Amino acid sequence: QIPKDPARRRLRELTALSWQLQRVHPNVLAKILKQGTVYQNEEIVVINKPYGLPVHGGPGIKNCIADVLPILAKMLENMRAEPLHLCHRLDKETTGVMVLARSKETAEKIRLLFKTRQVEKIYWAIVLGDPDPAEGIVEIPIIEKEVQSHQSHYKMTLAPNYRLCPEHGKVVKIRKNRSAEMAVTRYRQLAGASACSLLELQPITGVKHQIRVHLAYGLGCPILGDHKYSHWSKLAPQKLPELTLRRLKLQQSKARHLPLYLHAHRLCLPLGQPIDLVCKPPHFFQKTLRKLELDIPKD
Repeated sequence: QIPKDPARRRLRELTALSWQLQRVHPNVLAKILKQGTVYQNEEIVVINKPYGLPVHGGPGIKNCIADVLPILAKMLENMRAEPLHLCHRLDKETTGVMVLARSKETAEKIRLLFKTRQVEKIYWAIVLGDPDPAEGIVEIPIIEKEVQSHQSHYKMTLAPNYRLCPEHGKVVKIRKNRSAEMAVTRYRQLAGASACSLLELQPITGVKHQIRVHLAYGLGCPILGDHKYSHWSKLAPQKLPELTLRRLKLQQSKARHLPLYLHAHRLCLPLGQPIDLVCKPPHFFQKTLRKLELDIPKD
């Protein structure tokens, strides 16, 4: 049964792809990753990570990138190739540039570059609304909290250092929460249309779900398809503006079928000579940009 609704059909395809990636033989998955190779030299292999594929294993996860690295190494090199090593991680729903190292030493070197913030990371996201101002830096600490609702769950959220005092309207400093992590994200609007924007994002720090939290709660511009961070107190599908629904030929009741539009677009790795790695957004991302009339900037 193929759904008539285009958004539902698109999500069905993505879910099917994600489901297939989970069910295929590890050799087939390694082959898919090999086809998505964007760069390699004697130290690293860079892949374009597909949507819906977890980096690490866990309960209910049959296939993940970590598990097929020995097979991928053999496919790229020869039968006696050393397994590849993970250098960083991307969320299951995030697509784009992912660096793998050919040796443990290189992996450790690259992990240190990430840890010491020497790697420049550029993401693209389609978000709801227009950020105000159109370009800036969000610097608000982030903490994980339990959300008390009819369905209790945990979420990352903001832990600001200042708040407005309701009595006199002045800005007051709050006592710092020890568990909160410093989080800094640069952002810039690349295009705006259909009550949405295409943003370029540069996370300076690497806190869990940092981009999603800073955009949703800091700028009030949640990522399209981010159902988790579009509300605070409930787990519910994202509410979309009328114009966005029209352009996507989508009914609000089907909004839950939208995937997350977050893509790791570029990575600059200072390994001796700086290596500039770029991945085009996936087909579904580009299709939505066209539907929303958000023009991709020409690099």
